[in-house]
Amino acid sequence: MPRRTATMLASTLIFIALLCAGVFIKVPYSEMSPGPTVNTLGAAGGEPVLQISGRKTYPTSGHLNMTTVRVTGADYNMNLVEAVYGWLAHDNVVVPHDTLYPDGKTEEQSTQENAEEFTQSQESAKVAALQQLKIPVKSRVVVSTVLKGTPSENRLHAGDVIRAVDGTAVKEPGDVAKLVVKHKPGQDVVFTIVPAKEAAAAEKAGKEPDTTEKVTITTVKADKDDRAIVGIQAGTDHTFPFGIDINLADVGGPSAGLMFALGIVDKLTPADLTGGKFVAGTGTIDDKGKVGPIGGIEMKLVGARNAGAEYFLTPSENCAAAASDIPEGLTLVKVNTIADATKSLEKIRSGDTAGLVGCAAG
Repeated sequence: MPRRTATMLASTLIFIALLCAGVFIKVPYSEMSPGPTVNTLGAAGGEPVLQISGRKTYPTSGHLNMTTVRVTGADYNMNLVEAVYGWLAHDNVVVPHDTLYPDGKTEEQSTQENAEEFTQSQESAKVAALQQLKIPVKSRVVVSTVLKGTPSENRLHAGDVIRAVDGTAVKEPGDVAKLVVKHKPGQDVVFTIVPAKEAAAAEKAGKEPDTTEKVTITTVKADKDDRAIVGIQAGTDHTFPFGIDINLADVGGPSAGLMFALGIVDKLTPADLTGGKFVAGTGTIDDKGKVGPIGGIEMKLVGARNAGAEYFLTPSENCAAAASDIPEGLTLVKVNTIADATKSLEKIRSGDTAGLVGCAAG
């Protein structure tokens, strides 16, 4: 056999051997890629994403798209070939597996956590939108979670309204923990509550509950330190003056909060926020309208531009990463609050794009 042919054959066999080895060698990485985008002003699965009842709404145009990221599952083990391909591909990102699933979190646990965050983001989006429009929203401190095996189990229940702790009125969820930790483990704490069923019945009837109960809980020591705890997590429950439903399945996490809030504002505002422009974006949002950072910003930019977006509302803390690789034809707009976002949309609608605050690479 000629030397040239033998060399080529040997090289081919080595390449095949390396390729086969790469297929079977598992690596501790996961892949992120652009996910679907959804217009919060439009429909998904045949149903409007935002449905408002009991309040006048106005026509909208253009797009206010929320964006998503696809990730490989917690139980999926990438092989070396897939990892190398992902590293080379422009529209994909390969990251350490623990980045997406820390502390050995299972896919089921991650899905549950994402679902809870998604639900909370919808609630905060409604509150932020109505506050932006100066529409009053009633709020109250409630028992959010009761931990199993703690003194509060079967004594307090999710949805119970907490009026006071040891006679001191509570206004924020954080007030509850501050009052509990004033005690030493083994001491009693007295909760003044409205049971969840009574609170729900009163809300349905459109009135305030008129009776309360006192529940005494004996504190125990926290697992990690000497703090006194009772085994609950407090949260905030809101009562809205009219119906707002967000209908979107198969999406998790908190990153759509900003775009949901803007969609609600647009539907409740006579002026058309986008002026027919295609705007996409991302960002968590809290009850006060502050926009927070998210993960996978690079993938969301690609997904938005592929869908046709011209502008992308970008959380300020994600700006540097986003500006490092901007898809052609996409303009980044920096936002810190929902107020920033609505002002930017006014500029986009009027054509005053020179006044937009962009993102600079870090």
